[in-house]
Amino acid sequence: MRHLSSLCTLLLAVSLHAADLPLPITVNLAGEPGDYTVERWKQDWPGCEFEDGVKEGHVQLKAREDGQKWLRVNYAVGQIGPEQGGAGWRWPIGKHRAAELSYTLRFNQDFDFVKGGKLPGLCGGPENVSGGRPADGANGFSARLMWRRDGRGEAYVYHKNQPEKYGESFSFPEDFRFPTGKPIGVRLAVVMNTGGQRDGILRVWITLPGQGERQVVERKDMEWRSAETFNVDSLYFETFHGGNDSTWAPTKPCYTEFSDFKVVKAKSQ
Repeated sequence: MRHLSSLCTLLLAVSLHAADLPLPITVNLAGEPGDYTVERWKQDWPGCEFEDGVKEGHVQLKAREDGQKWLRVNYAVGQIGPEQGGAGWRWPIGKHRAAELSYTLRFNQDFDFVKGGKLPGLCGGPENVSGGRPADGANGFSARLMWRRDGRGEAYVYHKNQPEKYGESFSFPEDFRFPTGKPIGVRLAVVMNTGGQRDGILRVWITLPGQGERQVVERKDMEWRSAETFNVDSLYFETFHGGNDSTWAPTKPCYTEFSDFKVVKAKSQ
C-alpha cells in the first residue's frame, strides 16, 4: 500500500537521527490554487516517507477568504483508507519529548460523516503504528483525531497498553459535535513518558466558531514507550473514511480543508 521513494526514505532517516530541529515549525502552503501535484507537495512537506492520495489526485490547494490557502482533501465515494479514499503522509519534524500540533480544519457543508474517519495528529518511532499494526512499546506510537457518526469526535491513539489491535479511542464529551461549513481550531499535545512508566500525557483542545477553546481530552497515564529510545518525531497527516471495510465509506462526494499547521513545544506537565 505504501509506495516509498528512496529520496523520501533517506531524508526521513536523516531527520529522525538528527539533533532536535528548533520549534516552532510551520507548514508553508506555497503556489497558486489548483491541483496539488506530487512536485508541489514535496516542496511544502519535504522528507516524507509516503505520499498516499497525492499522486492519486485527491488533494487540491484552495484560496481562503483571508487570502491564505486551504489544503483540500477530496474523499472518494465508496472508498476507505488514505491511498484510495483520502490522503496520508508522515512529515519528519526532528525529535521532541513534548510537542503540540495545531491546525484549522473545515468540513464541507453537507459532509458525509458515515461511521467515522481520521484527522491529522502526531507520531514517533521507527515504524508506522496504525492501520492494525499495534504499538508494543518499542516500535512507536501515533495520536490522531477521528470524526465519528453525526459529527462526534475522539482522540484515536496507538500506545503500548492499547486494549485492541486497532488502537484506543478517547471520546470527546457527549455534547460535542463537529460543525460543517465552518472553521474549527485544533490543538493536540503529546508528552512522552519516562521509560517504563505510565506518566506520558495526551491533551486535545477544540475551538468551535463563536466559542472559546475547550479541552476535550486529557490523559496523564500514557505509556508511549517502554524505554526512552524514541520521541515525537513526525506530523502524521492522515485523513480518510475508515474503518476497515466499505461500511465506513462515503456515499456522496465530500471533502475537508486544512490550514495553519504549526508544531510548538508542549508543556511538559
